[in-house]
Amino acid sequence: MGQEIERKFLVVGDSWRRAALGEVIRQGYIPTQDARTVRVRQVGDRAYLTLKGPAVGLVRPEFEYPIPVEDAQLILATLCSPPLIEKTRYRLPLGEVVWEVDEFWGDNRGLIVAEVELTSPDQVVDLPEWVGAEVTYDPRYQNSNLARQPYSRWGSVN
Repeated sequence: MGQEIERKFLVVGDSWRRAALGEVIRQGYIPTQDARTVRVRQVGDRAYLTLKGPAVGLVRPEFEYPIPVEDAQLILATLCSPPLIEKTRYRLPLGEVVWEVDEFWGDNRGLIVAEVELTSPDQVVDLPEWVGAEVTYDPRYQNSNLARQPYSRWGSVN
């Protein structure tokens, strides 16, 4: 079974940008119930359909499949609830892990979040100086929730 094990943090400062290479991502969510998500993502000339189940701690089932870009564009335009998530994802290899920094645009402009995928829930990770508060367990920062309740509508962030 596929699974995702990740921690998520707010980003502070701009020092992470020195070694960052980014790619633009557009993604949307097909409405579901409970903590299950169905995501369609386009990254340049590639596209994916992703199914995620409810999390147990840091671990949640995840299944991802490539789909034709034309299908992804049609699904994003017709089946996904607006607004779409628009972001630039930067990958930063550091030590034994790769950090992914997402700089959001559109209705989530101003939000920058770093994620690190782990091989086990108890894996120890050295935090770079640009990593701020951990938001792993704050559901507001899940992309599926950012699509429903964008960052621009939060008011002041606690």
